Amino acid sequence: MNEQNPEERLGQIELILSKIAERNLKVELEKAWETSKTRIFSVVLLTYGLMCLTFWTIGAEKYFINAIIPTLGYFLSTQSLPVIKKRWLKRYHKSSRISD
Repeated sequence: MNEQNPEERLGQIELILSKIAERNLKVELEKAWETSKTRIFSVVLLTYGLMCLTFWTIGAEKYFINAIIPTLGYFLSTQSLPVIKKRWLKRYHKSSRISD
């Protein structure tokens, strides 16, 4: 059996903790992007442009106005889903504690 001295073991633990901290930072940055106003605005703008192009292509009248509906649907979903998620997480957390 290969016995490690305390310094080697401590070095391994520090390396593992460093990797965990690096991963946590990456996860936090990804979460920040997912909920950022920049991302939401960008997707709203892209959705509106794509819907304008789609409605124009199929010959819809007032395609600039018609494109607002799907764009508004996306925007409202981004605003309401965090509330729904928070309620779901709270309920799920309660039920998981009961079943443990």
